[in-house]
Amino acid sequence: MNKTVSGAKEALAGLKDGMTILCGGFGLSGLPENLMAAVAASGVKDLTVVSNNAGTDGNGIGIWLAQGQIRKMIMSYGGECKIFEELCLAKKIEVEWNPQGTLAERMRAGGAGIGGFFTPTGYGTVIAEGKETRQIDGRWYVFEKPIKADFAFVKAWKGDPYGNLIYRKTARNFNAVMATAAKITIAEVEHLQEVGDLDPDGIHTPGIFVKKIFQGSQYKKPIEKRTVRPRPAVSV
Repeated sequence: MNKTVSGAKEALAGLKDGMTILCGGFGLSGLPENLMAAVAASGVKDLTVVSNNAGTDGNGIGIWLAQGQIRKMIMSYGGECKIFEELCLAKKIEVEWNPQGTLAERMRAGGAGIGGFFTPTGYGTVIAEGKETRQIDGRWYVFEKPIKADFAFVKAWKGDPYGNLIYRKTARNFNAVMATAAKITIAEVEHLQEVGDLDPDGIHTPGIFVKKIFQGSQYKKPIEKRTVRPRPAVSV
């Protein structure tokens, strides 16, 4: 039952060229930074990466893109990463665009064992090209297939050796749904606590979905766009 490993390098045993990875996070929030650094150091390539976004130059998935490790992105948004833009426009990387809600639901379907679903989102646009469409109760829908992967990398705030996870705020976006949709889910956590320390009613991802867990370190938690305003003058 104890799923604890020493760190990211040990957790990545079995990762090979050409695999599909679900990589958690929302923008630069909730990134599995230790796992991402270990993948970059490993030199693995030809990856299909499923993520909400492409990171930024020098952060997140932007690092994998700069090193030429990614063959295909399945994603929702790529507007903050110049290297992604260059690769995309030069057709050096394959991109499968998804509306953000559709992307999340495709992974949820993959984790739930559902063979697909109909959604009105994207009907009449390029998103629907080549896909089955159907009219239901007078409204047109697009059929979307589930997404499943070889690995899911997720970042949680707290976890225990059994793999139970609690996310914090925005980091819950995409991490939780990705944890259910892969053959091997690896969780890195900020705080690895003893079994029984986590409130059962507060657990977001049950340990049954997690194969390996470790406590991460040296988190940078970068900010996409830093906006500041002058401090008001202090009267004395």
